[in-house]
Amino acid sequence: MKTRKVIALVASALFAATACTAPAASQRPSVAASASQAVPDGSASGAASGSPDASGSPDASGSPSGSASTGGEAATVRLQLQWAPQAQFAGYFAAEEQGYYEAENLTVEILDGGPTVVPQQVGSAPGGPEFTIAWVPKVLEAREAGSDLVDIAQVFQRSGTLSVSWKDSGIDDPCKFEGKKVGVWDFGNEYEVTAAAQINCGLVAGEGYEKVIQPFDMTLLLSREIDVAEAMIYNEYAQVLEAANPETGELYKPEDLNVINYNDQRTAMLQDAIFARKAWLSEGTNRDTAVRFVRASLKGWIYCRDNPDDCVQYTTDAGSQLGAGHQTWMMNEINPLIWPSPLGVGVVDPVQWIQTVRVARQAGVIKADPSFDAYDPTIAVEALAGMTDMDLLGANFEKGSVEVTPGGN
Repeated sequence: MKTRKVIALVASALFAATACTAPAASQRPSVAASASQAVPDGSASGAASGSPDASGSPDASGSPSGSASTGGEAATVRLQLQWAPQAQFAGYFAAEEQGYYEAENLTVEILDGGPTVVPQQVGSAPGGPEFTIAWVPKVLEAREAGSDLVDIAQVFQRSGTLSVSWKDSGIDDPCKFEGKKVGVWDFGNEYEVTAAAQINCGLVAGEGYEKVIQPFDMTLLLSREIDVAEAMIYNEYAQVLEAANPETGELYKPEDLNVINYNDQRTAMLQDAIFARKAWLSEGTNRDTAVRFVRASLKGWIYCRDNPDDCVQYTTDAGSQLGAGHQTWMMNEINPLIWPSPLGVGVVDPVQWIQTVRVARQAGVIKADPSFDAYDPTIAVEALAGMTDMDLLGANFEKGSVEVTPGGN
């Protein structure tokens, strides 16, 4: 598929979605115009050398080739991670290690997150980091409190949130939470779990079931102190499988568990995205800096799709304290959350955006639909237009197979 066709598809889908959700025509961003401007006219865009490879083939070295970047004005920027270094952020580590940021004339300082860091708050501060990784519903909530963070690249296309219980509990649906101890994390990490129980089953925390704030691990489930636990498919779910069953001495297996995937419950909401402050984007050449940062970061994610083992090592080198086996599992589960990217990597799927807003409103996370400028698709679209000879969609992506290791070592 030619670059122009990819961009046209993106523009049409996003323009249609914006037209359906924006309050007035005069307030709608001109996505179609921006996309057409992002693709240079002339033979280069239609030539074989200017076409992304929809087959998913990297160049001979295994790296995304792409056109050489002309860089731009030198800039130093900060990226606030949502959590501590782990494969969830491998694409950004790869962008650094592979020289993609340097090629864009960017110096990027990557700031670790963790249990004491609320990224959407840090990123909303006027003097805060230029770019922030956070989940969309958390940012929509922060915007109602005054934040001007804008989704400029939607990296994860799917949610990774699960609820996990023991097979003998029979809790294979949120409607079976009734009367149970349901573990969740707080700080907005619980919204998909509580929304599914409320919207699909009419169960409200504190009335229909007991909501238990669990630590960021699976100890309460493993000790059976709670009936069901929240888990990310790329992290805590593996922690259960990496643990030994005390009765058999063998590692737990998927068949020992019930798993509720919130993508199947239609309450999944968009997660990891790159955000920037609207005020910052409007200053000087900052928007161009954002396009270059997004382009380099997305190249990093393409590299991790095609070279997952390298990205596990980059994550370890970035300071991850998790074992190599666990990081390998994580990288293998992160990639399917990104690929395929039907409209192009980093471009928000309007259907999933609308679902995120709907669920957030029905669950009381936000009081009203966000303004049209809560996301700006033109930055990712422009970034993609500068990424030729790459597979931007990952249409033929297939998840790999990873062996669980004891303790994730």
